[in-house]
Amino acid sequence: MTKDQSKQNNSLEETDELTEEERQKLLEQYDTESNTRNLSGVVAWIVFGTLIAFSMFQLYTGAFGQYTAFIQRTVHLGFALVLIFLLYPARKNGPKNRISALDWVLAALALIVCSYWPLYYETLVQKIGGISDVQFIIGGIAILLVLEASRRAVGLPITIIALVFIAYAVYGSYLPGSLAHRGLTFRQLVDVMFFTTDGILGVPLKVSSTYIFLFLLFGAFLVQTGVGNYFNDLAITIAGRRIGGPAKVAIFSSALQGTISGSSVANTVTTGSYTIPMMKRLGYHKNFAGAVEAAASTGGQIMPPIMGAAAFLMIEFAGESYWNIAKAALIPAILYFAGIWIMTHFEAKRLGLLGLPEDQIPKAKTVLKKIHLLLPIFVIIILLYNGGMSIERVALYGILSTIIVSMFLKETRIGFRGIIDALVSGAKTALGVAAATATAGIIVGVVTKTGLGLKMGNSLVGLAEAMSTNIQMQLMLTLVFTMITSLILGMGSPTTANYIITSTIALPALFALNAALPIEIPVLAMHMFVFYFGIVADITPPVALAAFAATGISKGDPIKTGFNAAKLAIAAFIIPYMFVLQPQLLMIDTTILEVSFILATAIIGMIGIGAGMIGFWYVKLKGYERFLAAISGLMLIYPGLASDGIGLAIFIALLLVQMKRGKEDGPKAEIVSA
Repeated sequence: MTKDQSKQNNSLEETDELTEEERQKLLEQYDTESNTRNLSGVVAWIVFGTLIAFSMFQLYTGAFGQYTAFIQRTVHLGFALVLIFLLYPARKNGPKNRISALDWVLAALALIVCSYWPLYYETLVQKIGGISDVQFIIGGIAILLVLEASRRAVGLPITIIALVFIAYAVYGSYLPGSLAHRGLTFRQLVDVMFFTTDGILGVPLKVSSTYIFLFLLFGAFLVQTGVGNYFNDLAITIAGRRIGGPAKVAIFSSALQGTISGSSVANTVTTGSYTIPMMKRLGYHKNFAGAVEAAASTGGQIMPPIMGAAAFLMIEFAGESYWNIAKAALIPAILYFAGIWIMTHFEAKRLGLLGLPEDQIPKAKTVLKKIHLLLPIFVIIILLYNGGMSIERVALYGILSTIIVSMFLKETRIGFRGIIDALVSGAKTALGVAAATATAGIIVGVVTKTGLGLKMGNSLVGLAEAMSTNIQMQLMLTLVFTMITSLILGMGSPTTANYIITSTIALPALFALNAALPIEIPVLAMHMFVFYFGIVADITPPVALAAFAATGISKGDPIKTGFNAAKLAIAAFIIPYMFVLQPQLLMIDTTILEVSFILATAIIGMIGIGAGMIGFWYVKLKGYERFLAAISGLMLIYPGLASDGIGLAIFIALLLVQMKRGKEDGPKAEIVSA
């Protein structure tokens, strides 16, 4: 062992990982959904019982069939609103050990309002014309409660957007030009929002009250088996020995965590509390270490099969089967994580960093002993692939398989207490999603009733046409405008709300583009485009919530960490353009041979882009070499024989130059496996 290796290993023995209390404080600071009260006594038992009842209601309807749309969704919403007012303080720093009198009143109002549909269902479905005064009051209170619950459990961004849209619905007639519309009265607005399926009780809440809840519950049961720690052990076993090992552990672990986590911020804090200190001790700069974890954790939201629950929303919004969505997401996700992996490798080589010492690598036998914990994920994938079963039933079988495989070992076994904890945890996780989807329903309802989406889409396309007469340039300009819109709308919103907002407001521009130009973009490609850019808002400065959360662990600079994360996630800014222009990247209308070729050239392309971004390959790259490396990477990612040929020629030329200079520089530049 060299002196440098010894020094590195000694530094790795130091520990500066977060305690459970510090981790929870960090989550509460950056993840609104985690900022809940810590109650005790009778009140705690009331909340506990309500959480269990919420999960049992969802399990019952998933197993034996749902109620009619209005009843299923209002009961789901009622549970969520009551629990949010009991668990979430009105102010971020409000008292966490008691429930205020106002919150008891709001919880009671939520119970009354959401009981209205089940109690008066026959009367409401047979009503003709407008709503009565009582219904106007009930619906008005429902809107206010949803907005307040969303502010507490999800955050201000989505609540402000919803308020802006409500104002637009009522006062839109006063606006100039094409944005003007006839306007809705407050009574008409309330009618649409609470007494039809075009508003709060619309498609987003439908998905929350059916698919999403059960899959969140599936994730909660998986967590009870200890799969989170197992992901870390598996990642260390596979990647820990490699150059810059801890960074690659973070990437691998975060990709796995993303299959059960619905939040990039929660993923960052959970995995990062372990991986970020490890990266810093190895020798990565704190701003780079935080960026690796933030970028990898954000990528968990685009990783099949769950994709932060957005895949299930996409089923309804894009009209595609789950399998087509998961299949389409696979290659972009592989390229995203490959890009981060490659750049962390080049950064480690640049700094001369090694892997983890052998005594910090779990024994392969110990890790393989718990490999059964991954079986429920494969059960889910296989059942969804077969397509002969409802998605709710698939989730139920996933939960059942998790309980069964947990029995294989004593230390992974889910007992009665574990089942109860999973029911409580799953219901808690669903609260923010329910509030977000209900609020997103307001936005969708306004867009539907006013035609705002089409107007905004036509405006963006019109702007592109005014700037250029070239069809290809108009296409690129519209994509850029849609990207910017999605990044702005995605800032500060959780994955589910993020996708609903971007697909409602930004997506119409691509539909308008399809109608205006002689270019056919597949519907799924358009949905994936806005979804990707909405997600990467979590690592795009100035907001970059995942990067900010990472700095709470790394103690780095939030903005610098955000820019580093955006650089590492460069694939997420490039690939969406590629799969819109060439849908083969989404495995649309292509063959296995074509897909294999596209994937191989794209990964080689990511090596070129990674080298260009980091400025190091075998040895340090000169300025013009960085530029050429990036260009070769872009050309290789873009599907097409001509672009692949040119890109590969530049890539090989640079590779030969680097290898030659590496030999001249001596052993420092030896080829080492990534």
